[in-house]
Amino acid sequence: MISCLIPGSFDPPTKGHLDVVERCAGIFDRVVVAVVSNPSKAPLFTDDERKDLLLECVGQWDNVEVDSFSGLLVDFAAKKSVDVIVKGLRAMTDFDYEIQMSQMNRHLSGIVTMFVATKPELGYLSSSLVKQVGALGGNIDALVPGPVAAALKERFNR
Repeated sequence: MISCLIPGSFDPPTKGHLDVVERCAGIFDRVVVAVVSNPSKAPLFTDDERKDLLLECVGQWDNVEVDSFSGLLVDFAAKKSVDVIVKGLRAMTDFDYEIQMSQMNRHLSGIVTMFVATKPELGYLSSSLVKQVGALGGNIDALVPGPVAAALKERFNR
């Protein structure tokens, strides 16, 4: 049984995130999607809210579970007994950052990181951009799954 870990802030989860989850669900026996708790950031949604949103979005895949963590990614990966870390990439700027992280994680624990390029039609999509568009009253329905759109509209009182 081969398992992977897809970490991220998921603030909020986007269709780009779910694209990566869907492809991993078709490749790996077990997929752990993990909300990273980063005390240096001020997320729009709490860790528990992001977990709940993800749970609503990944229900169609029986081999996907959702969790959250703080601390070192490699420690959480070991705790969850995953074989591979998977990171989605939108552009070369993502790669520049993620390659350093993957090399550090490999140095610390030996775990391998795989990169999955998002579909070209989702390459522009980021959680930050979705929040900006939503906060300004723009239409976000095509950018995020239904439960996430509803939560964003409620959060922005629209």
